[in-house]
Amino acid sequence: MVRPTKTGSPVARRALALVGGGLAGLLLFTACSSTKSGTAGTSGTGKLTIAFVMGAEADPFFKAMKVGAEAEAAAKGVTLIWQGDPSQYSPATQIPYVDQVLAQKPSGLVLIPTDPDALQASVTKATALGIPVVNVDTHVTDLGNVLSFITGDNADGGAKAADTMAKAIGYQSGSTYQVVVGLTSATATTNVARLEGFKAQLAAKYPGIQIVDQAYSQSQPATANTNVSNWLTKYPDLKGIFAIDGTNATGAAAALQAKGLVGKIALIGYDAYPANVDLIAKGVFTALIAQDPAAEAKMAIDDLVSYLNSGKSKNGIEAKVTIPNVVLDKDTSAADLKKYTYVQ
Repeated sequence: MVRPTKTGSPVARRALALVGGGLAGLLLFTACSSTKSGTAGTSGTGKLTIAFVMGAEADPFFKAMKVGAEAEAAAKGVTLIWQGDPSQYSPATQIPYVDQVLAQKPSGLVLIPTDPDALQASVTKATALGIPVVNVDTHVTDLGNVLSFITGDNADGGAKAADTMAKAIGYQSGSTYQVVVGLTSATATTNVARLEGFKAQLAAKYPGIQIVDQAYSQSQPATANTNVSNWLTKYPDLKGIFAIDGTNATGAAAALQAKGLVGKIALIGYDAYPANVDLIAKGVFTALIAQDPAAEAKMAIDDLVSYLNSGKSKNGIEAKVTIPNVVLDKDTSAADLKKYTYVQ
């Protein structure tokens, strides 16, 4: 079944409203719109221009985010600049893209920092230019000059992964179980929070589950595949894998299938990539933790437009918005699987 986080705060209600009925209309609008991403700064007509710099364009998570960004930009009548490295998730590849869009002097910047410290200077630079910044998904270390930070509930997602892992391996007190964790980056704030949530839940409820190894993929499924293949040889008693983001989930799924270990090792993945959602029914994934990237993008653009059109008033803009995660597994209805699968 789908298990959303319970919350009653105004911020959560705003997020849940988007996740529910609002997102369907957003995606329908996208399908009917012919609006293209722009490549220039604020136009002579005074039309707002919002630059959106993400981590790795090939990642289906960011593809789904682009769907939401383009639709909302069109709905709000703003020009969208969408930029990011085609495949590499790293500050070294991201910073030149940020510099490039800042040189165009957009009205606002949505930034998904690949490293909280390395991208701090980019926020400082934007602020000095009078360009307001919103962080989405990940964040810089000091949020003092960031208008809003919008993300999924990553610590909760890690805790949900721990609960799902324990159930899948038949956890019993007094027994020990070996699991591994695949990440994209040691510093990406989403990865850090998910791992912390996973570890905290294991310590609190399942102390017999031991994380024996972890490795990084830089958002490359092939690297994640190699990492998992090595683990399957190194740890013959391995019971579970937590693939902490979508590209690691893709690589882990391929490795399990290649080794003929589907159903023998629990695989808890993150992100509802269409291909990975299809693998739940085939038993490759025990479960996937799903986010809502399109809703995150929509909210980021809404906040910047509201701020800029109100004479730079922060009224009604939440400093932090956390969108609940959901767990997708073999018991999830077909309707809910479709609802939460990332649109490309």
